[in-house]
Amino acid sequence: MIAGAQANRGTIFVEDAPVIDVRQYAGDQFVVRMHAPKCAARATAGSFAHVQCDEAIPMRRPLSIMRADADEGWIEVLFKIVGEGLRELGKKNIGDIVSIIGPIGHGFAPTRERPRPLLIGGGVGIPPMVFLAESLHEDGRDWQPLVIMGSEIPFPFESKKSVILTPWLAGEINKTMPLLENWDIPARLATLQGYEGCYDGYVTDLAREWLVTLGKKELSEGEVFSCGPTPMLKAVASLARDFGLPCQVSLEEFMACAVGGCAGCAVPVNTADGPAMKRVCVDGPVFDAAAVFSE
Repeated sequence: MIAGAQANRGTIFVEDAPVIDVRQYAGDQFVVRMHAPKCAARATAGSFAHVQCDEAIPMRRPLSIMRADADEGWIEVLFKIVGEGLRELGKKNIGDIVSIIGPIGHGFAPTRERPRPLLIGGGVGIPPMVFLAESLHEDGRDWQPLVIMGSEIPFPFESKKSVILTPWLAGEINKTMPLLENWDIPARLATLQGYEGCYDGYVTDLAREWLVTLGKKELSEGEVFSCGPTPMLKAVASLARDFGLPCQVSLEEFMACAVGGCAGCAVPVNTADGPAMKRVCVDGPVFDAAAVFSE
């Protein structure tokens, strides 16, 4: 038996999921909603689905779950076309059937004693941050999150001017994601492309501007969660170290099986027993940043 396989038995499902909504955004970006009740019932922020883009393309694609509704039985994935597989997935119409395996992986685990989570998503790392933000919103506890999103192509949503004040930031930096605004969660956007209402710089620069305004007690209540390209995650891990904050990151790796069998996505991780190779798909994709990114 594959090590760790027993822990995943009964929690990962194969479903033929009808497409129920497709939205296209600038930059060849798509949000696809599929009816997958077993996956939706067990998905957590940070977990993903292994999606068959087309019957003629045997290799599946791992896609982070951006939203899931257990009551209505659907999940949403966001992706950018970067190859033939995702191009075919973007052509799907309502009613088409997509085979998915999911939910896969361990998600983010916010700490109740740290009610000021900082969520940082970059590019295709935005979906898990949306999922985590919605989870915090629905949790019922007094969470006080801040969400920062970065993109060097147009954001995969129609941004709007926020009415939620961020007094630590210049007033003209006011664009946000409407969904987060509806949940009363403050969010700001960062880019180097000069998009109106966005912060001119990296997500870590914007995060630092907020963190330096916090007092000792407020910092003791903070925790960082992030998903995005590896260079960004390294910078986020370094930022968290600078402010003494715990940090969880969701890693991006190429995957073949995505269920722990091939070990092609294994990365070195520091554990209590010393360095070890861990599979991003089932041991992650969320890890303690300090365990994967050394100083």
